[in-house]
Amino acid sequence: MIVMIGDIPAILRAALTAAPRRQAAWFRIGWVLLGGGLVFGLGCGQASQPEARPNQMPKQKIYRADRPTGNISARLDRFIPPEVTDYPMPGGLSRYPDVPQRVLDSSRTVATRPGATPQSRRDASRGGAHWTRDAKAWNMHKTHQLLAQLAIVARKTLTASPATELAEQEVPAPAAKTSARAVESSQWGGSSYRNNVSSATDIPTQWNVGKFDLRTEKWIPDGAEHIRWAARLGNQTYGSPVAAGGRVFVATNNGAGYLKRYPKSVDLGCLLCFRLSDGAFLWQYSSEKLASGAQNDWPDQGICCGPLVEGDRLWCVTNRGEVVCLDTQGFRDGQDDGPATCKQPGVAGDVHEADIVCRFDMMKQLHIFQHNMCSCSVTALGDILFVNTSNGVDESHEKIPAPDAPSFIALNKRTGAVLWTDRSPGHNILHGQWSSPAAGLLGGVPQVIFAGGDGWVYSFRADEGTDGKPALLWKFDVNPKTWKWSSGGSGKRNNIIGTPVLHDGLVYIASGQDPEYGEGPAYLWCIDPTRRGDVSPWLAVKANDHADVLPPRRVQAVIPEQGEEAIDNPNSAAVWGYHQNDADGNGEIDFEEEMHRSIGMVVIQNGLLFAADFSGLLHCLDAKTGRVHWTYDLMAPVWGSPLIVDGHLYVADEEGDVRVFNLSGKAQEPIAEISMGDSVYTTPAVAGKTLLISTRSYLFAIQTKSRADKE
Repeated sequence: MIVMIGDIPAILRAALTAAPRRQAAWFRIGWVLLGGGLVFGLGCGQASQPEARPNQMPKQKIYRADRPTGNISARLDRFIPPEVTDYPMPGGLSRYPDVPQRVLDSSRTVATRPGATPQSRRDASRGGAHWTRDAKAWNMHKTHQLLAQLAIVARKTLTASPATELAEQEVPAPAAKTSARAVESSQWGGSSYRNNVSSATDIPTQWNVGKFDLRTEKWIPDGAEHIRWAARLGNQTYGSPVAAGGRVFVATNNGAGYLKRYPKSVDLGCLLCFRLSDGAFLWQYSSEKLASGAQNDWPDQGICCGPLVEGDRLWCVTNRGEVVCLDTQGFRDGQDDGPATCKQPGVAGDVHEADIVCRFDMMKQLHIFQHNMCSCSVTALGDILFVNTSNGVDESHEKIPAPDAPSFIALNKRTGAVLWTDRSPGHNILHGQWSSPAAGLLGGVPQVIFAGGDGWVYSFRADEGTDGKPALLWKFDVNPKTWKWSSGGSGKRNNIIGTPVLHDGLVYIASGQDPEYGEGPAYLWCIDPTRRGDVSPWLAVKANDHADVLPPRRVQAVIPEQGEEAIDNPNSAAVWGYHQNDADGNGEIDFEEEMHRSIGMVVIQNGLLFAADFSGLLHCLDAKTGRVHWTYDLMAPVWGSPLIVDGHLYVADEEGDVRVFNLSGKAQEPIAEISMGDSVYTTPAVAGKTLLISTRSYLFAIQTKSRADKE
């Protein structure tokens, strides 16, 4: 099928939107011309390709060379020029010979998925292209992101009918209540343990989202299958859906413009509330942008986290660094639940506005300095709310303006009173702190687990603390001591963007960095939370005196040139660590045989652990031993986390594809691959019999037709 000339303006608009906002206007024009030309030229190449439905997957999808020629981002990989530096650009092969081999490099008998060969397909397709963090490399990284967006736009163009203007649909009457609401996703990851496993059944493994009008970006339900409803979100959505009490909550930006006082041209952080039964818009919480600008509140990103819902109360962290408590019913219950200090003129009583119960400003009251964004999906044990403050570096990426401000806090979730604060990362914060805490009973002790921006995991007793301070139980450095931090992502030392998962008395966490810093090496750790003190795998010591343990450093814990070395920690709580696995035993580590940076959570069931990394690999391991069962190349970055429900694993990627796998330790291909029509930066969730997936601009409620009819 050939791209229609009339569709080119829509493609060019999409290219303009996707172009780097940091570039000058003339440069963005160049991106538009290049992107439009590539989409047109490569789209014409589709004439020789058989037309396929969006949820049909190619017969073989193992290596980049095997991908259909219509995939733009795949076809253009070969045109990215090589750089001779230390670390791979996104998708490049990497080697890390200095990594201590003590940690799980012995799983030599494990096979990767079918069709794997010793030669990395990414190495072959890119010729070992490498990544450097300079202006040229920044443009390359943005090229990678733009091509992903152009691929999605082209896919829409090649499958959509000629653009049709759609009239606004009337909001249907609410459906009858259903008993299926017993299964809810009331916070990111489902519970404070953060293991995203649902007990729901009858969840679809096949669906079709229909089409989109390229001019208006409206959803066209023609041809859609198993789509109960679709609701418009902003034009950039990082908040995963949370569902409870017959409502669905999604954090996004103001691209939808639901409120008259804030048209969509106004940049806001938004938390939207929809009715679960039919997707009707109920209310919006609006968070205006900070006057300090991008250094604290990056444009167009909106609110970037998932809320916590309990009963008729909701807690969420906003782009402004505020912890807000809202009434889940809004003003539709006829009551105004908030104090006068939370009121805005003309807002109280408007059923489309949020009912604010209380608000705590971390920037004003704790003097934190959030880097680019404040993002934390809060959790709680009892009445104690746990929050990562996002305290970070300034625009120079070197100075920490508020090293004495807290990184981790506990609040009384009913009153907003501060119970305790902790500033452990302090002067060693590497970049930002955007992880979310996990909490639960571990070894008979209530623990809250925070991942710090210094690359350490911290466990505190999950209580009200003493004199405003928590009891530190243990801490764990996720990085080898010789790994060095370098702003921009070219170094090996990582901070932690992902969120800890608690399962069967153990803690699981993967290291990573800001997505803009690209791909690189990482570790996935399993930690025994019953030990105390410094439980890191290694200690930093003087080479001539191992009793002289060095304090943590920001850039590099061990500098061999200064007579320092790393030794095994006799008090280590590392059950296992996964970094590399020479599955074919050829003495080399291919791209598919290593763990890469991750920004999500693992998910575990039946002894199987699944982790998706930012390089697009899905890893399946034994949760107890770390033995690698298989890896699968999704061929696109994963921003969110997998979901396990009804015996299947669901994982979504940046190119908008959702793959469904059987829950098995045997190497496999996905049983389904469905295009959502737009990028997915979020984690799927389940409410009742409904699968909820947020794309960049839409929230889809997916349910079998027979089930939806009954409800």
